[in-house]
Amino acid sequence: MLWIFLIILLFILIIMRVPIAFAMAFISLLGIMASDVSLLANVPRSIFSGTNSFTLVAIPLFVLAGEIMARGGISERLVNFSKIIVGPIPGGLALVVIISSVFFAALTGTALAAAAAIGGMLIPTMLREGYDKGFTTSLIACASTIGPIIPPSIVLILYGVIAGVSISDLFIAGFIPGILMALGLMVYSIYIGKKNNYVIKRDEKITVGVFLKYFKDAILALLMPVIIIGGIVSGMFTATESGVIAVFYALIICIFVYREITMKDILDVLKSTAYTSTGIIFLIGSAAIFIWYINYENIPNQLMSVLGFAAENPILLLLIINIILLLAGTFIDTISAVTIFTPLFAPMIVAAGIDPVHFGIILAVNLTIGMVTPPLGVCLFVVSSIAKQKIPAMFKHLFPQVGILILVLLAVTYLPSIIMAPVKFLNG
Repeated sequence: MLWIFLIILLFILIIMRVPIAFAMAFISLLGIMASDVSLLANVPRSIFSGTNSFTLVAIPLFVLAGEIMARGGISERLVNFSKIIVGPIPGGLALVVIISSVFFAALTGTALAAAAAIGGMLIPTMLREGYDKGFTTSLIACASTIGPIIPPSIVLILYGVIAGVSISDLFIAGFIPGILMALGLMVYSIYIGKKNNYVIKRDEKITVGVFLKYFKDAILALLMPVIIIGGIVSGMFTATESGVIAVFYALIICIFVYREITMKDILDVLKSTAYTSTGIIFLIGSAAIFIWYINYENIPNQLMSVLGFAAENPILLLLIINIILLLAGTFIDTISAVTIFTPLFAPMIVAAGIDPVHFGIILAVNLTIGMVTPPLGVCLFVVSSIAKQKIPAMFKHLFPQVGILILVLLAVTYLPSIIMAPVKFLNG
């Protein structure tokens, strides 16, 4: 069957480091020409329809909001407030990393932003306090994976657009898995903290006054996710409209309240946002051709036939998909993987009676784990460059932490009520 050859060719091209947008477009055009050259007339129409989505406007908006916040002094305030929360708990600075990542996730929705901002601030501090370098870097990388799970999440927005699933439901469903990931990493951090006597050293005593001081400094940053998610859940505005609110809110507090962004910074932020967003939209256009081709050839149904009885057994089907996604995540970046696997697996999931919102969270958790697994592991590269640490030196602590994230993945996969209960409750 031609489609099997083309899928294999796609992964060969990816392994050869051909940009995924070009690889998907190439194999799609190859398949279309092999079927019927006249079908090429559908290509520009597919690209236009795939990118002509109001919901997709949310992606550059949240990228822009995240860029503004990353440069606007918010990360420092979140870290300081996190230090007050954890107090004298063993492994305190490690817990600060995780709590800050949760806060940062609710502001930017991206793992790389969290890894860069929190890593840049806390890696030098943790090393000065005597923390093991391998533990420090691996923890910051793993904690950053919470970013694409807790809303707002670019990964969930993209999945929702491709699969035709409610973005609001995906955002609601993402909270509990993100919190479970954070709690799992906290347990491990406390264990390492007790074992190595890692305790935060303070110059000031924690009092109600001190707590309120840092809380007041961070409250404006902490209010943003409350406003955005509260507005979406209440129906006051859509996910796309919430992106506009996020941008204006970020500009107001970073320019007029914190006063840490200048006009020159705004120009740099706009350039960076344009660069990132253009790459994502170009990828979506290529994915639109790919989606049209696999639907034309009825590939999802053929894939179900190849999988045989497993396609009719939800437990076995999810196990196979999890294995495929975990392996793929080691060498394909998250955004690209969503555009490839969503159209392939979504029809199978629906046919097996699995809720597409549930599957969206499974997909997101799977692929974010790939961000901290070699050889790609983009978050590993970010923190290793900040700490000037070789990636193999992280493995001792990285593998237990990835194991914790996989346990959360299994819980999310086979205990769907964990994530679907809030969605059903809020939807009445």
